[in-house]
Amino acid sequence: MFTNSWSQLAWWKTYFTPNRYSHDQIPDLTGKIAIVTGANTGLGYATTVALAACGARVFLACRSKQRAEDAIERARAEIKAKYPNAPKTPQLDFLELDLNDMNKAHQAAKEFLGKELPLHILVNNSGIMNTPFGLSADGIESQFAVNHMGHFVFTTALLDRIKESQPSRIVNLSAMGHELLPSKMNGIDFDTLNDEAGYSSLNRYSRSKLANILFAKALARRLARERVYANIAHPGLVATEIGRSSKDMMGTVGDKAGQILNAVMGYSAEEGALTQLYLATSPEIENRDVRGRYFIPIANEIQPSMYARDEELQERLWTFSENLVREK
Repeated sequence: MFTNSWSQLAWWKTYFTPNRYSHDQIPDLTGKIAIVTGANTGLGYATTVALAACGARVFLACRSKQRAEDAIERARAEIKAKYPNAPKTPQLDFLELDLNDMNKAHQAAKEFLGKELPLHILVNNSGIMNTPFGLSADGIESQFAVNHMGHFVFTTALLDRIKESQPSRIVNLSAMGHELLPSKMNGIDFDTLNDEAGYSSLNRYSRSKLANILFAKALARRLARERVYANIAHPGLVATEIGRSSKDMMGTVGDKAGQILNAVMGYSAEEGALTQLYLATSPEIENRDVRGRYFIPIANEIQPSMYARDEELQERLWTFSENLVREK
């Protein structure tokens, strides 16, 4: 039994409805400073290219310096080829960020703060999916650690700077897979986070994606009196590398089926990134005062599952996360 029916999301309708956003609608971002986590590949890379092409200075927050620098080189070439009105020298910088280690995530935030720059856009894009069971550097189940705790530490450490820079945006990536939670988990059972036998890899992924929504909604309430807009995006089925662990967990046949599904139905990373770009850049967000809302491709607003809308669970996660940070 799952928390909600997938039909409630009506995600399939996005294949037949007009997109609400396009690259041509992104405004001039000259003078804006952005951070994109996991920016060296997939949706993060596509988001970085679009932001930089419109004039923003973008920090690629990645674990690997080499991969980030390779991505910067590719991005500059792509911007030059595709965006004739882009800055002659796009502003792209590397920021070392390891979400698997809370101390390193905090250090990354401190490094950025030391640059004494504003921060107008934070896109919490990075994530892992359906990976074998493992523990983070802090002894936390790895999907929950990377997808939620690393971003929680990084975001809250940057929050004062984001508020100083308002109007500003925070975008959390989640997934409709947050609904694939067995009822026994009661949303999130904090006492069994590290229980290897109790849950499948997909259950653990779903739990981390629910945490992304709960965090953003709790954050949006805390920012209600500020011109800081925290929202959540489900990018849709996108052909990226996030499923690279599927073969380990689903076998060769399952992995091959996933590849075929991506090839036939998946968005390209460039198109899939439009929902998070809408939340990060569209003037509509400030004009409508949209906070803590959940959007699916391409920028269609929907209601998430009942657990994601549970304010008590949102606050329990916030308190749990704060306590875990203090402990570690």
